[in-house]
Amino acid sequence: MTDASITSSNLGTAGGSSVISEAQFRDFYELLKPRVMRLVVFTGLVGLIAAPAPIHPFVGFVAVLCIAIGGGAAGALNMWWDADIDAIMKRTSKRPIPAGKVTLQEARGLGFALSGFSVMMLGLATNWFAAGLLAFTIFFYVVIYTIWLKRITPQNIVIGGAAGAFPPMVGWAAVTGDVSFESFLMFALIFMWTPPHFWALALFTRSDYDNASIPMLTVTHGRKSTRKHILAYTVLLAALAFGMCFTGLGGPVFITTAIILNALFLKGAWTIWQRDERQSEADNFLAERKFFKLSLLYLFVHFGAIVIDCGLAQVGLWGVL
Repeated sequence: MTDASITSSNLGTAGGSSVISEAQFRDFYELLKPRVMRLVVFTGLVGLIAAPAPIHPFVGFVAVLCIAIGGGAAGALNMWWDADIDAIMKRTSKRPIPAGKVTLQEARGLGFALSGFSVMMLGLATNWFAAGLLAFTIFFYVVIYTIWLKRITPQNIVIGGAAGAFPPMVGWAAVTGDVSFESFLMFALIFMWTPPHFWALALFTRSDYDNASIPMLTVTHGRKSTRKHILAYTVLLAALAFGMCFTGLGGPVFITTAIILNALFLKGAWTIWQRDERQSEADNFLAERKFFKLSLLYLFVHFGAIVIDCGLAQVGLWGVL
């Protein structure tokens, strides 16, 4: 894949013109995938808060900022490399590069610059172990997932999902200088959540992946197999969440959250698995989209519960509850 081939073959079509307009700040901001970055920032912050050691508020702020910038840098490099398929897929065709607002060179330069800045600043502000973990996170998302796995295997989102699971470990490491069983559990929760979340999205956007020749599970194995995989991973995810209730992360709020939310998630996965291709496409679409929307709340609520439990423990209310 070359910059020239992408520009000439796809970008002009998607953007309606081969002319690159002058980029604005908002266009560069969109390169950082701000909606994805919100989850990265939040889970990284939770890892920092849950760590069993104090950290100066300003240092903590810098650490979370570096995690956010690193996540944004990975997003920009992802958009640079995937510009050709982004131009084909309806869901991504209005991104800054295929829309003709930002050049490939600008996106690549921004991604590399922010990657280096975030890693160096995190190392200087906290410790170099956390900085190295952030660097590995960026490398994993850009090279292992985007460049290598995404276009060659239906397991792309399973293995590549690890990239989005590292932020709480980075936040934890920024405080302690290492990783622990609890930080690994937070990593595992995101890792196991990623496949059912993205496969639910793929169920009602399958034509996008077909058109772009991306071997998503819905394309290579069909919708029925994808629903089975969603159910299987949801069962494993629920088992993991319930298991976390018996660890240091399992305060009363988290336990309550895990019971209620995973029951709903399991019900949604079961409903999807029972869908029949003979049923109306509109009904299937609604069930899949409902499950996807629930998956958007899943991590925020679980990690929010961890924060609340940490607050209760700090003020001495955990034992009362």
